[in-house]
Amino acid sequence: MTTILVLASLLAVLAAAWGALALWVQFPAPPPRRILMACLWMAAMLALLVLAWQGRSLLPLIGHVLLLALLAAWWLGIQPSNTRDWADDVSRPSTGEIHGDIATLHDVRNFDWRTATDYTPRWETRQYDLSTLRDVDMILSYWTIEPIAHTLVSFGFENGERVVFSVEIRKERHESFSALGGFFKQFEASVIAADERDIVRVRSNVRNERVFLYKVQMPQPVMRSLFAAYVQEANRLSAEPRFYNTLTENCTTIVYGMMRRLVDGLPMNWRLLASGYLPAYVHARDALAPGVALDVLRERGHINARAHAAGDAPDFSQRIRAGVPGY
Repeated sequence: MTTILVLASLLAVLAAAWGALALWVQFPAPPPRRILMACLWMAAMLALLVLAWQGRSLLPLIGHVLLLALLAAWWLGIQPSNTRDWADDVSRPSTGEIHGDIATLHDVRNFDWRTATDYTPRWETRQYDLSTLRDVDMILSYWTIEPIAHTLVSFGFENGERVVFSVEIRKERHESFSALGGFFKQFEASVIAADERDIVRVRSNVRNERVFLYKVQMPQPVMRSLFAAYVQEANRLSAEPRFYNTLTENCTTIVYGMMRRLVDGLPMNWRLLASGYLPAYVHARDALAPGVALDVLRERGHINARAHAAGDAPDFSQRIRAGVPGY
């Protein structure tokens, strides 16, 4: 009986902690009231746990069931939406269609960034000839600890054009990124297609994140299928909003899900969850520049100095790739 009570107590503590965090992040009230609700929840759950250890088994059980049922009903009522007061840079997620070799993308982002808050918005419709698709690059941007990075995928064409796809949190105008909030339905997910002088340069030159570029070895049919998968995912999210999740529904795991449909036997790995280590996963699959050590790929793929030197030059994409193995 004591063993059962210990296990039940551990589950109750975990439920109390999870519920407190969920209320703190999502309860619809100003921050002081959210904190108060989280504290009241934790106090009620722990008080019932104390009663359980005092031998009053029925009352704590009924109390925990009722509280968890209330929490579950509230949590399930939080639904994703595509109609909120969005931040400018995610206000118009991309969509597209493919007819034969021609892909048409709507709302391709091409902002002119001067600072993180001073920019000229531009949303464009662009067409790409998929028969001329020639390469795919993986770009990772780090702004905090090593395991955390944002993953972007850049497609290059024979005429020198490039388009980058990025699975982004769709934050509201008053919000900023929060890894904790990403666990608790704070953000929707969106697919943004963008010009490299926008989506790469804002990270390397404006936010001063550490940005690394790797050329990926990929057959042309798989490149084309991956491009189409991004378009399908963008259209799906535009029609049926989903919540971003820091662990399970993020910029790396969504890409992995698309690739797994294209490449048989692609294994799951912890480095897909700690996306900062994604290059090691791809390198282990022999999918980066052949015969080049990972530390060399990382050193030569660090583009920040070249990006700052290039500024907003028309040949930004070519200049940041100077010295990258495979180019």
